[in-house]
Amino acid sequence: MGGEEATLREDRGGRPAVTTAHELAAVAQRLFLRRGFDQTSVDDIAAAAGIGRRTFFRYFPTKADVLFVESAAELQRLREHLTGGAAGEPYQAVVARSVVAALRFPPEEREWARHRAELLLTVPAVQALAMSRYAAWRAAAAGYAAARSGQSSDALFPRAVGHAVLAASLTAHEHWLAHPEADLFDILPDVLALLLPPAPA
Repeated sequence: MGGEEATLREDRGGRPAVTTAHELAAVAQRLFLRRGFDQTSVDDIAAAAGIGRRTFFRYFPTKADVLFVESAAELQRLREHLTGGAAGEPYQAVVARSVVAALRFPPEEREWARHRAELLLTVPAVQALAMSRYAAWRAAAAGYAAARSGQSSDALFPRAVGHAVLAASLTAHEHWLAHPEADLFDILPDVLALLLPPAPA
């Protein structure tokens, strides 16, 4: 085993092999950042994770999919928190609280979250694959804004809310990478306050 793979095993506490998709994603992200996304193969990831190539494909269809291991759960949390907002509460407050709740991760996953953000914001091949996830994120926010305002989902206000939520999420992560001492979940509401449009009269 190469020195880099041994280091990755040590980073995971000496366990002989990963046991969850999230753990495998964390191993892959560290490799992507050390070697480069294009230079890292599925075989490299499997070896570093202590699993076989076939096992890797039971978790993910492609190596890029490791970066979206939490995307479905985050989207589901966003939808649940948006629909659970109180009718009389300002919509901006509901959106801010929902976005933070959707993206929140435990303190021990901070490295994983920063690695994912760095890869999503800097690797062109990954950015292209992220577009469908971004579209779903925008649609969830726009759907809430449409229901809240009584407008159709393709009206200007819901569209603006959808794009503002996505832009705020990306901006907050970008700022967090540049200022690692900051708290992502303090940055998100501040950026949303800057970008969310006023509610229609």
